Amino acid sequence: MKLRKLNRQSVHPLSLTTRVMAFVAIAFGLSLLLISHLVQNAVEHHFAEQDADELKVITKSVEQALRNAAGDTSRVTEMLSHAVSGHHGVYFQVWDEQGRLIFGPSDLKLTQAVNDYASVALIRADNLYRWQADDITYRGSITQTLIAGEKFRIVAAIDMDFHIHFLNNFRHSLWLIMILAGAFTLLAAWYGVHQGHAPLRGLSEIMSDVKADRLHVRLDPDGVPDELKVLVNSFNHMIGRLDESFTRLSHFSADIAHELRTPITNLITQTQVALGKPRSLEEYQEVLYSNLEEQERLAKMVNDMLWLAQSEHGLVKLKRELLDLKQEVLELFEFFEALAEEKQIELVLQSTGPTPMIYGDRGMLRRAISNLLSNGLRYAPTGKKITVKIDQMATSYVEVSVENTGLIIPAEHLSKLFDRFYQVDPSRHRLSGGAGLGLAITKSIIEAHDGNIVAYSNHDVTRFIFSLPSRLNEGV
Repeated sequence: MKLRKLNRQSVHPLSLTTRVMAFVAIAFGLSLLLISHLVQNAVEHHFAEQDADELKVITKSVEQALRNAAGDTSRVTEMLSHAVSGHHGVYFQVWDEQGRLIFGPSDLKLTQAVNDYASVALIRADNLYRWQADDITYRGSITQTLIAGEKFRIVAAIDMDFHIHFLNNFRHSLWLIMILAGAFTLLAAWYGVHQGHAPLRGLSEIMSDVKADRLHVRLDPDGVPDELKVLVNSFNHMIGRLDESFTRLSHFSADIAHELRTPITNLITQTQVALGKPRSLEEYQEVLYSNLEEQERLAKMVNDMLWLAQSEHGLVKLKRELLDLKQEVLELFEFFEALAEEKQIELVLQSTGPTPMIYGDRGMLRRAISNLLSNGLRYAPTGKKITVKIDQMATSYVEVSVENTGLIIPAEHLSKLFDRFYQVDPSRHRLSGGAGLGLAITKSIIEAHDGNIVAYSNHDVTRFIFSLPSRLNEGV
């Protein structure tokens, strides 16, 4: 896998300018080739139509001269010699049905056309013949006519050298024009792309200035083209999330330093006091037991932090099994029964409908519910109760709420209760002895089961509600 990533990185992607210019060059080049082909065909077709019209005139003049001779052999040569006048580079021959040349120059080698090509009934631009003799290219037609009961074949030809010379010059001029037009177009396209990327370059300069201490920078989506507004909004959202993450990380670092400092300071202080003077074995044992409590608290805090880190990176694997939530809550009530009796708090379970069954990790879900029960027992006044409600929702979700009476948590703190080490009241938190990670772990466990959890606090009641899918696939 690493080798494949290296191979991908070794292939340098083309720049946007290169891609656009390549596309413009290909598209414009193909367009010019098509235009050149169409123009040349149009010019050649125009010349062919002109030649066809001229050949029609020549052929009709020859036919008229033959009719005027009316079969008089002595007059045929005279009439045909005056049949065509005023036409430059035009030649014709008349052949009888026995294949004898009646009139026309015999040194033009038009006999090849007579022998190789068939007669046409109507002269058109698309049925003209083309042949070459003595380095001269001819375009002509062969027609057959019946006059005074005798068949004649008329061969009319036009010298094409002038047309060919003109087409060659025209083709060279056309290619020169296309090359100049292509070069100018590519230059204009490059300049347009360069100017079009100006907003991107401006954004890059602003983005390059963003550092850990400048995460407050935001881009103005109204100051960029419409095509870049999505990019700007995405960048702003990304920076906002990074800013929030850095803030949380900064607070987390400060909180964890504070949380670790207290037990470590206690350990150091107690050890220094114990070593300050000789003491009895019982006194040393008492110091060791006190240090052990602090060490256990440190170990639990470190384990909780490690679990949260693994959960955030998807390293915690669930061992799903079919669970009866009602039964799980009752067993947890038995575990907390002694502590609840000590604080004179009643544990109540309310469940409506059939017993909800889910697929989940028993140990993790028990830990999540235990954290909520422990949190309620920690803050609920003496003589009150903690109520756990389990409801099967119509949307194939199970909803579980854990509520206890006590002081109301201000609304601005509710969304932050699940943050690590978050303290609504630092002094109250310190007295409770908690590490401040229980609710964060609970949220991670619920979300790992594709559920969600929220907190409400009003009318002297604090309520944590989480929902879990009740139809998950076993073994997922």
